Order: sequence, then structure tokens, then C-alpha cells
Amino acid sequence: MPHADTAAAEDYLRLFHAENPAAGPVEPRLREVRAEIARTGTYTHTPGELVFGARVAWRNSGRCIGRLYWRSLRVRDRRHVSSPEGVAVECVEHLRDAAPGRRIRPTITVFAPDRPGAPGPRIWNEQLIRYAGYELDDGSVVGDPRYAAFTTMLRKLGWQGGPGTPFDVLPLAVSAGGGPPLLSEIPGDAVLEVPLSHPSYPWFEEFGLRWHAVPAISNMCLEIGGICYRAAPFNGWYMGTEIGARNLADEDRYGMLAAVARRMGLDTGNDRSLWRDHALVELNVAVLHSFERAGVTMTDHHTEARRFLIHLEREEKAGRACPADWSWIVPPISGSATPVFHRYYTDLQLSPAFVHHPDSLERGLGRGAAPGW
Repeated sequence: MPHADTAAAEDYLRLFHAENPAAGPVEPRLREVRAEIARTGTYTHTPGELVFGARVAWRNSGRCIGRLYWRSLRVRDRRHVSSPEGVAVECVEHLRDAAPGRRIRPTITVFAPDRPGAPGPRIWNEQLIRYAGYELDDGSVVGDPRYAAFTTMLRKLGWQGGPGTPFDVLPLAVSAGGGPPLLSEIPGDAVLEVPLSHPSYPWFEEFGLRWHAVPAISNMCLEIGGICYRAAPFNGWYMGTEIGARNLADEDRYGMLAAVARRMGLDTGNDRSLWRDHALVELNVAVLHSFERAGVTMTDHHTEARRFLIHLEREEKAGRACPADWSWIVPPISGSATPVFHRYYTDLQLSPAFVHHPDSLERGLGRGAAPGW
């Protein structure tokens, strides 16, 4: 495990002190950190440095449209937790803590970082809550096809599988550094789910669709000033299109468009009937309606697009660059009907940041395992 990058540490500390004048002058802290790195190969963030770093990592996330709320991120400092068992317990508590009374709160839980000779824990799952994909002999999948390989990998590691429904929650897979993972079931009371219905089509409920309410990304690394927190699950709340226009609509996911279109009586044999477009809108109507009826926090893409431009304006007034990836900021439905469509953005790589490491990406899709076992 390499030593902490002193230059990266200094850059971050200068940023922290510049935006937090109450922290005092930066030079004493720089001397302290340089000495700690020289002595141990790394350094420890103060609680204030950790909280600010996590919030700025969200502020710098070019793929996120919801950054207007970056200052509201709640940081659960669990840097003392490094065992797989401890991480699994705290991940469950994260899910409970992030959704009090069904009101979703942006939350991050930060576990022990990588240190020279002592890698921190790893959460293998892409998100804390994802649904299994059971591959059948004919090649079809019951559940989420995206996680078919991950499900197969967990089965080989000892998971017995769930009831076999399209919405079986996968267990958490947590390892201590590069070793084999501990598998831990998520208690039902920690999984807030919303059954989906439609305000105008009673038959929609017959599909038996539902979705979980806390989108907690768990295989990205939080990098702050040269320190890597490889286990740092974080969540905001869902924008309806993430579920209605991607998770449930994409052909390589649940692929519900044709089924919805047929029940609507649309002509699915003719592309010019725009049956996909009609079905896509109604699928998204169902998602927004269901979350609102259940009293669970969710936003829509028109509202969030306007809020993103407010965020962009505030960042520009503060003299800061605002990274943005157009292909992610523009919603996957009715893009040109939103104000974020009609402009260009610069997608900068700033620090602190949430980053994907190649090994985490591979493990999260069941395509790779830690070397040596």
C-alpha cells in the first residue's frame, strides 16, 4: 500500500482552510501532516476535514444532478470500524438512519481508510440494496439481469439464494482488504421498499413491481487529500427517471416497456406509433405516483434540472468550477424539455472525489475476485 501523497494532502488542506476560515491558518496543520506522513506514511483527517472532504467530493461529482444539497450531507464517521462484521452492521444502520419516517436524508458512512501495509475494508456490492438476478437454464433471468453474474458469484461463495422472486435483496459482501468476503443478509426492516401502482391504470399493480427507496452507492472510493476510503457508502434520494426510465425500462434490466405498452393497447409492431415513448412516460408516472403515495422522498427530472442550474449559478458566483457530464446530467426521458439540455458543460476531475477503482467495478458486477484465493 503506497504512502499518502504529500502534495495531495497539502492541496486539500489549503482548500479546507480557505473555505473554513474558523479553522485558522493552514501552515501549522501542514507542518503537522508533513511530519505525520514522514513518520507513518499516512495521516489522519480531523473530523472537520473528513466532513468537509466528503461534502466537497459530492460537490465535485460531475455525474450527479442533485448537488444543490451538497452542504446537507450527513457524515457518519466510522473510521474505527475495519472488520467485515463491523462494516456490515454499520451498513445496515446506515440504511435505517438514512430514511427516518420515510424521509430520505443524504448520508455517507466512512470506514477505515487504506494505510501503508493495511488495506481498509471493501464492500463488493455496487449499492447496499440491489436485487438478485437468477439465471435460468434457458438463459433468461429472474430478477435484475445486471446482477446475474454477481448473484452467481455470491452463490458460489455460499449464499443459498432468496425465495426466487424478481426482487430478492442481495446480501452484503464485505472483505477485509483483498481477502474473501463475509456474506451478510440485510434485515427486512432496513430495506424500505415502495410497491408500484398507477393513478389511472388499476392493472399496473398486477405486474408486482416495487423498488427500494435508498440508493446507497457502496463500491466507490472516497478520496480526500491523498487518503483512500475504499468503503464509504453514500446516498441521496432517487430521481424518478433512475427507476422508471432505466432500472425498470432498459432492455438489459427489467425491460418492462413492451409489457406496459401491451396492457395499454398500443401498437407494438410499429415503431412510428411511439409505443415505447408512451409506455415510458406511464412507467415514470407510476414511479412518481407510488413514492408520493407512500410518503417516500423522491424528485422528478424537471424539478431537479431547474435546481441543478441554481447550483451551477451558485458555484459560479463562488468562483468555483462546477464539473458536469452532459450525458449524465441530462435526464434519460424528455431531455430537451428540461433546461439542462440546452447548454454545454465542462467535466473536470477535481479533488476530493468519489472514484471507481477497476477492481471494485469488476467485483460489483461479479466479474472479478480478489487475487490469491
